[in-house]
Amino acid sequence: MTKANVASLKESTKLPVIMAPMFLINDPNMVLYACESGIIGTFPALNARTNEILETWFQQITTEWAELKAANPGKKIAPWGINFISHKSNKRFVEDLQLIEKYQPPLIITSLGDPSPVVEIAHKYGGVVFSDVINVKFAKKAIEKGTDGLILVCSGAGGHAGTYSPFAFIHEVKEFWDGPIVLAGAMSKGEDILAAEILGADFAYLGSRFIPAKESMAQDGYKEMVLTSGVEDIIYTDAFSGVNANYLIPSILQVGLDPMKLQRKEKIDFSELANPNIRAWKDVWSAGQGVGAIKKIQTMAEIVDELVEQYEVAKEKIVKGNFAY
Repeated sequence: MTKANVASLKESTKLPVIMAPMFLINDPNMVLYACESGIIGTFPALNARTNEILETWFQQITTEWAELKAANPGKKIAPWGINFISHKSNKRFVEDLQLIEKYQPPLIITSLGDPSPVVEIAHKYGGVVFSDVINVKFAKKAIEKGTDGLILVCSGAGGHAGTYSPFAFIHEVKEFWDGPIVLAGAMSKGEDILAAEILGADFAYLGSRFIPAKESMAQDGYKEMVLTSGVEDIIYTDAFSGVNANYLIPSILQVGLDPMKLQRKEKIDFSELANPNIRAWKDVWSAGQGVGAIKKIQTMAEIVDELVEQYEVAKEKIVKGNFAY
């Protein structure tokens, strides 16, 4: 049943893409625009700042998604999903899990911890659980706990990224796993999506590409910074959360910190800054190494249409044996 449900997820998309759940970026409107455009839209549960707000988000998404399906019978309206921190450090673990059981998102993405409580609930209603992992050890643990699919978060991804090459990581995982794989890390163009499929992934996981979407919750300055940044403007550091992540160097500079002095294990004490209200993620912004390919602010529909066009061009080049870009 689960394999059939995973296949159904892909068949319901115009492009094999999952819009990654980004902290303080994705909200219900962005999710719905993604689904309407033909890719799977997701959001982090903790973007809803309380459990009560999360329930209103669930209500909006389930209602409006059903309306989109009814109003567009001949169009691929992609499924939606939620990112859930499946670790007991999540203070809303029980309450948010109850809402997942109530509103039945087609896809749940687990981060940290044991995915099995989520798997148990999701499989009762036919939902699919994917777990994001940054190494082989965590991949095997997620499989042992019953996850349906693996999201391989590779080097260059925005947020809390891993350090492995996508080539090495996916090949090694396929030695012991024949289930669904989602590949994440520095993908911004349609040809990247096709490359992920050629490597053996079922979906590409794109986040930074959607930060400057008109519908995203990102601040205007954040969107503009993504457009003007390149790979050399990204730094991988554990200084802001205690866990390594990729951040935009210009955003670090603008809050008064020296990026070259961040390579230490303890977390930044923001109270020492001139403005003690500065916070990671809200003021120090994250993005992946693929930002150099992102050049303009567009609607979700325009972004997806562009990705589809690039994807089809790349496929045609392979058919013709012309790989020049």
